[in-house]
Amino acid sequence: MNVKRKKLYEGKAKILYEGPEPGTLIQYFKDDATAFNAQKKATLEGKGVINNQISEFIMSRLNGIGVTNHFIKRLNLREQLIRECEIIPLEVVCRNIVAGSMSQRLGIEEGTPLPRSIIEFYYKKDELNDPMVTEEHITAFNWASTQELDDILAMTVRVNDYLSGLFAGVGITLVDFKIEFGRIWENDFSRVILADEISPDSCRLWDTATGEKLDKDRFRRDLGNVIESYTEVARRLGIMKGMPTVIQGGLH
Repeated sequence: MNVKRKKLYEGKAKILYEGPEPGTLIQYFKDDATAFNAQKKATLEGKGVINNQISEFIMSRLNGIGVTNHFIKRLNLREQLIRECEIIPLEVVCRNIVAGSMSQRLGIEEGTPLPRSIIEFYYKKDELNDPMVTEEHITAFNWASTQELDDILAMTVRVNDYLSGLFAGVGITLVDFKIEFGRIWENDFSRVILADEISPDSCRLWDTATGEKLDKDRFRRDLGNVIESYTEVARRLGIMKGMPTVIQGGLH
């Protein structure tokens, strides 16, 4: 972090810097934790390190099965080299089990399995609390084209299939997850790629045997042991090698 470079954007959990080559960015994972549209905030020492490595692991494997994304390589404990893309202003949420806002909106008990996975769209606008929108809104306001929406839906289904199997294999149930997409331009043509991150910050992950939450809900709901739970996800995925030891919420 001593290298002088141009900061391009700072979000709630990450900072984007100018990359070393044209068309690249450096994505820095912060320890900041936010919930309820940043109404609740804290700093959780080591969160960025863990999320960086979990996201690297997942994005690399998604690239390997043909789900093109912005990840190029991990640079160090907190940073990734990524492809620059034009972010589509949508949060795409895929739900397998009723939880969180769906439970509150519809009055359905949390933990109720869905008959099929449901994909929802939210307009990325903090000042509006990221309202849910339909495909009609998306195409009417030109946030994404019909073809891009088709690609987003198809990629989301693939991500869900892959992640569900990946986590099930280590005793974790994938309840739901949020992903984002961007477009990259090749001459006059654009294509959609997966962007942002995939980590316990953006997924609901429950221990399959006990139902214990291993994700950001531990922060949202004041359940404690946030870092320990994130570390447990990394441990089960087999990516603890080279990661600093986490003791009582701190990095050592």
